[in-house]
Amino acid sequence: MEIQEISLFGRENVKIFKKRPKTIGEIIQRSSEIQGDKLAVVTEDQSLSYRELEDQSDAIAANLQNRGIAKGDRVAVVVGNRAEFPLLVLACAKIGAIMVPINVKLAEEELQYIFGHSKPRIIISEVEFFHKVEKANQGAAAVSLENIFVIDGQNSYEQLLVKGGPYRQTDVGEEDGVFILYTSGTTGRPKGAVLTHINVVHSLMNYKSVFATDDTFKTLIAVPMFHVTGLVGQLLHMFYVGGTVYSMRRYQNEEYINRILEHKINFLFNVPTIFIMMSTSEEFQKHSFDFVKKVAFGGSPIYQQTFAMLKKAFPNAQLHNAYGATETTSPATLMPLDYPDSKVTSVGLPVEVGDIKIVDAEGKECPTGESGELYIKGPMIIKEYWDNPTANQSSFTDGYWHSGDLGIQDEDGFIYIRDRKKDMINRAGEKIFSIEVEDVLKAHPDVVEAAVIGEPDPVFGEKVKAFVVGPKLDAEDFSALKEHCRKSLAKFKVPEEFELIDSLPRNASGKILKNTLKTIGGKTNA
Repeated sequence: MEIQEISLFGRENVKIFKKRPKTIGEIIQRSSEIQGDKLAVVTEDQSLSYRELEDQSDAIAANLQNRGIAKGDRVAVVVGNRAEFPLLVLACAKIGAIMVPINVKLAEEELQYIFGHSKPRIIISEVEFFHKVEKANQGAAAVSLENIFVIDGQNSYEQLLVKGGPYRQTDVGEEDGVFILYTSGTTGRPKGAVLTHINVVHSLMNYKSVFATDDTFKTLIAVPMFHVTGLVGQLLHMFYVGGTVYSMRRYQNEEYINRILEHKINFLFNVPTIFIMMSTSEEFQKHSFDFVKKVAFGGSPIYQQTFAMLKKAFPNAQLHNAYGATETTSPATLMPLDYPDSKVTSVGLPVEVGDIKIVDAEGKECPTGESGELYIKGPMIIKEYWDNPTANQSSFTDGYWHSGDLGIQDEDGFIYIRDRKKDMINRAGEKIFSIEVEDVLKAHPDVVEAAVIGEPDPVFGEKVKAFVVGPKLDAEDFSALKEHCRKSLAKFKVPEEFELIDSLPRNASGKILKNTLKTIGGKTNA
């Protein structure tokens, strides 16, 4: 695809695709015209064709306008994986409103902060979450009760589906915001990342270009649609290529496997943990999944043995690692269609219109193969953080977003993520990447998952502690685990403490919450 350079959001020399859709509304209109009565969305409760998706989102758009919603107004949505979610995505996009998809698991206080910060004009919630939404809204003093619409409840969302006249055409531009996605907030208050139409469009084009997806693809969304992978990597990606989206409200191992088999789902995109859980199921081991064409994974490191399992389980699928963040509107790097086995732990190459540089603590670019922080630039990088001048000042340099991730780029351009900057362990001046230790632990046959953190140490500053998940393990195995690590790691990298844990704490995107692990204290050995 032809590429040109422009000034975008005040950032110079940003590469973009010259020929591209301008907005999400344009994408769905085109797909509706081509696909017509083909299934677009299939949830546990209902199915929508492309034509129905277009017609119903038109009706919602008109009703939002009739209630005073204009371009730039925020619409807060506390809705899980159900058909109403994509309808609201498209309705807001068509009229230039900014949708604020909110994690349905958030507590009342967390909701209150987001309502108060984003200042929505309307809130749409499932009845299941209405009680905490109502209380949080009262605390934020944000929205009048008549402007809170409840799915399956009073002041029903059904009012927004009543067909009247068409929605009024709005001059929606590429640089206009379409979503505010609040980051997981593992430290401090969450930041509201403003995703624009041009951000989303380029991410969809990057996925299609590298994954070679088309209208024969069907995906099953088990991650939340309010997270960037579910929203961009699967939902809008399939709308762009004319595929079909199946969804689950909550991930359940056996049900997920059965739905893959029932609907012959040929495009899977998950955090590695879900694939690991699938592989432990007897149901999974009974069947062939040779119909799967594409398996993508991201959100946490992929281990060699997990990759080998995927290759065996999905013999006809192309396997793609993907790396990105909310701030990169999903992919910043993608594994190409073909790559040598020596690269399997890489997260791939920078997307075609992306630019990644590795910088040291002084902000100077590192030589090839030397570790530093990833700075990322491109049309997929968010416009800004909503109403947060401090974060906007500290998070961008010369158009590059500071990822906070440490990694290297090899001589072939492939990127390897080593650690979160804040998770690197410093033991008496020796820098230890937690992923390196986790890789070794995961190679042990009885370890299902592992996470490594730095624990305070009065002599060395920090020491290595490992949390391990494994049904066959008990505390008596810790010495064997330590010996296993000694075979592959320098002495200073070997965990001094181990703790057996039932499961690792994760946020909605599947990332391990290491700050939570640091608050956990149980039986360990030293």
